[in-house]
Amino acid sequence: MTVFSRFAVVRAALAALLSGAAGSAVAVQSKFNLAPPMTPIASEIYSLHNMMLIICTAIFVAVFSVMFYSIWKHRKSKGAVAANWHENTTVEIVWTVIPFIIVIVMALPATKTVVAMKDTSNAELTIKVTGSQWKWGYDYLRGEGEGISFLSQLATPAAQIEGREAKTATYLLEVDNPLVVPVNKKVRVITTANDVIHAWWMPAFGVKQDAIPGFARDTWFRADQIGTFRGQCAELCGKDHAFMPIVVQVVSAEDYSKWVSGKKQQMAALADDPNKTWTRSELMARGEKVYQANCQVCHQASGQGVQGAFPALAASKVVASKDDQIALLLSGKNAMPSWKALSDVELAAVSTYTKNSWGNSAGDVQPAEIKAARK
Repeated sequence: MTVFSRFAVVRAALAALLSGAAGSAVAVQSKFNLAPPMTPIASEIYSLHNMMLIICTAIFVAVFSVMFYSIWKHRKSKGAVAANWHENTTVEIVWTVIPFIIVIVMALPATKTVVAMKDTSNAELTIKVTGSQWKWGYDYLRGEGEGISFLSQLATPAAQIEGREAKTATYLLEVDNPLVVPVNKKVRVITTANDVIHAWWMPAFGVKQDAIPGFARDTWFRADQIGTFRGQCAELCGKDHAFMPIVVQVVSAEDYSKWVSGKKQQMAALADDPNKTWTRSELMARGEKVYQANCQVCHQASGQGVQGAFPALAASKVVASKDDQIALLLSGKNAMPSWKALSDVELAAVSTYTKNSWGNSAGDVQPAEIKAARK
């Protein structure tokens, strides 16, 4: 058994102990080490980490042991006299060859792992991940579940964030709509972003891929165990960067099929007709929910915004202008992100809600108008 294999065995035993102690439903993030690996790539990364840590520790101990021994053994108080010599070809060869061999020993397995990390071929499921300030959008592009789309955002109650309630074990690591994937299936993840650079980071899977506006980058994972695994945005992306968690639920093939069926039924039930003429009461009821989920964190429940940071919507000239407001919702401006990910009905509803709340009275916006503006 090679040294690298021994590390893998030790790693597997440690991961099993940690998973058993914490329960298989949640991957534990150690305070002193990497998260227990739950994918083949994460296992290789974990083993590489341990191997290189041991090599570096051995070098540290060897170098400083020789240095401190030399200082102690040849100190002036013992009458030591400095040697007077110029060069030693043998010693120079030795201290060149040994580091070269160490680098090769470290580089070969690391290169093998990096190459494997980039191999997204033959994926059984492809999911597009879109980062936005401050939520994730998931679109199932290929495989069972193709056509499913939804947004995922923080579900931690405001009372916990503001310190009015005790924080739970999953504080700031819980979402309303987790990503669901089947166990033991290769999942290709394509990342991009709508506004600024984000990073989709799942420690237990050994995955961290930047999501860059205008670019599509990909990575992959194959989860070995059923459970719920948590990650975060790993790129400083704005004031609510800390409130952008990732939750992945790995389920059995049978449970995944059930989830796909249920999700498609749910999407069909919620499907909205953008060509329908909606009443103001319908738009206001829908718009209030959209506002609370997406806009309230910046513009506040009162519509007064935050002075110097986010403008008030009450008595706003932009809100009063239908064209200006639609353009802003679709394109964004400054700290205001684009909300193209929302449906025509959702955008029309929230626009109508803001036009008729907090003393505003600026008429309605129909989904067909949003649909036309997208073209």
